[in-house]
Amino acid sequence: MKKYKHLVGNYGGAWQLQKLEFSAFPGPIVVTTNCIIEPKKGYKDRIFTRNVVGWPGVKHIQGNDFSEVIKIAQEMKGFEQDEKPKHVTVGFGRNAVLGVADKVIDAVKSGAIKHFFLIGGCDGAEGERNYFKDMALNAPKDTVILTLACGKYRFNKFEFGDIGGIPRLLDVGQCNDAYSAIQIASGLAKAFNTDVNGLPLSFVVSWFEQKAVAVLLTLLHLGIKNIHLGPHLPAFCTPTMLSILQEKFQLRGIGTAAVDMERMMKGNV
Repeated sequence: MKKYKHLVGNYGGAWQLQKLEFSAFPGPIVVTTNCIIEPKKGYKDRIFTRNVVGWPGVKHIQGNDFSEVIKIAQEMKGFEQDEKPKHVTVGFGRNAVLGVADKVIDAVKSGAIKHFFLIGGCDGAEGERNYFKDMALNAPKDTVILTLACGKYRFNKFEFGDIGGIPRLLDVGQCNDAYSAIQIASGLAKAFNTDVNGLPLSFVVSWFEQKAVAVLLTLLHLGIKNIHLGPHLPAFCTPTMLSILQEKFQLRGIGTAAVDMERMMKGNV
């Protein structure tokens, strides 16, 4: 991307906007995740799938043969004019963050960083999901936000500033990078000689089934407690199961951003 200035890191937002955004995108599209929605006729002839992704009637790329994709890209006009650029800093995987762990630890010990929030997960069309944007925007200036998955598109274009050179918003990646976020939390816990539940860290997770189930079960298997889940609890959470999850893991649904934020900052997770 540094070599070819016409390449950018991100176009559009979360998965549920793809019919609108793919229709407006003047080029071919290669889908590599399971979040594909039935393509509209307006772009069905220029959308492709790859690897485990597929859709009836959509061309599937075999191996590494992108020749047809390249041909379409060369034939289409592309964008006729530039839009005002928006910059989002990414790349805060576990190696990047833990590589400067000493600075993070010093900032916590000095009081410059009071709390960490992991705000992320799946996005969806419901207006209630603005809760996660409100949580991020209302996080005190002396706190750091870890984010991942498409839930970040609710707030990742806002400017959060930094704390002593440490960006307040750390984009860990996509939902498949949940492992990286767990490793960051585990690494910080080890540095502070505690466990993840002993860190000044709150989990605020945006829920939308599918592989989110695997992520949630992973967090629970690791013994992580006090996860805030919303805007709705999983459909499989029967009253009995919810009671068990609340008792053993203190899992809870979300309330209002202002009230939840105040409680988390007081340590009353």
